[in-house]
Amino acid sequence: MIKSIWLDISDIPAEGREFSFDDQAIWTEPAAAFGVDVAFGSPLAAVVRVWPHGRGATMSGKLTGQVTLPCARCAQPAPSPLDQDFEVSEDLDDEDGAGQPLLRERDGKIELDAGAVLWEQFVLALPGKPLCAPGCKGLCATCGADLNLEPCACKTEGGDQRLAALRGLTITGRKN
Repeated sequence: MIKSIWLDISDIPAEGREFSFDDQAIWTEPAAAFGVDVAFGSPLAAVVRVWPHGRGATMSGKLTGQVTLPCARCAQPAPSPLDQDFEVSEDLDDEDGAGQPLLRERDGKIELDAGAVLWEQFVLALPGKPLCAPGCKGLCATCGADLNLEPCACKTEGGDQRLAALRGLTITGRKN
């Protein structure tokens, strides 16, 4: 479950206000709940500035820290530094009903869910294809051996592996 942190934006001045977030539960609890395979290295932290506007708010900031994810090629730990700038703007009247609302009106005050924004920015900051090393050779597609440690004894056929499905294909032509 995403940790909600509702900020009352009604009393924030027009020039905005800065907030710091370093409670690791903002990121660790949802990661565990959603089954995200991530280990947290150096603590994550976010420094954000919130500006109210009309019936909405803009939140911009920076998320920093380090996580470790499985390498996309060999599944070994791949440390990944996070250094993500972001900006999110929300209006209370623009809610389309899909997902969790980031803004709500309660007791005549407008509140912004900073926890949901920070979780969303964390997920967006994760690398799409984490690698343990730029030259990672990955795993053998046949036996599963880690090719970074030693070559495997599997027989490889020459040619481009992407065209392997076409090997043995015979084309019969039509004679005129």
